[in-house]
Amino acid sequence: TLGQQFAFERELAEITELARANGRASDPWFRQRLADAWSRLEIMRWNTLRVLSGPDDSARVPPAAMITKLYWASWHRDLGELAMDVLGAEALLGDPSVAPGEGYELTALQRLFLFTRSDTIYAGSNQIQRNIIGERALGLPKEPSL
Repeated sequence: TLGQQFAFERELAEITELARANGRASDPWFRQRLADAWSRLEIMRWNTLRVLSGPDDSARVPPAAMITKLYWASWHRDLGELAMDVLGAEALLGDPSVAPGEGYELTALQRLFLFTRSDTIYAGSNQIQRNIIGERALGLPKEPSL
């Protein structure tokens, strides 16, 4: 997940630069959201380092590792939403470098937004991840079957 976090860091840097360029970085609400995204990315990195430096017990997945997928999927989804908010009305427009009549191409940030919606579904939806954490990390009873 550390390699993935480098990609997340680049995406956040691109969004931050866009916010500076279009003036949204001067808005306290956007500044707070950018700072929140950065802080949560740092928490993700520190949790990953904690898991990697922990005891090597391959028989049991440490609870800190169980939250990883749920955490990054939710963070990345929120980053996609932040990207659209920083873009503002431009989020509704296609890539301006595509000539008229040649189709509708998305910008990189629009593709980021759409892709991050799937992060919370593939490899186990967030709801499934919460059940796994509850049962395996917290020792809660299994969800009743119908």
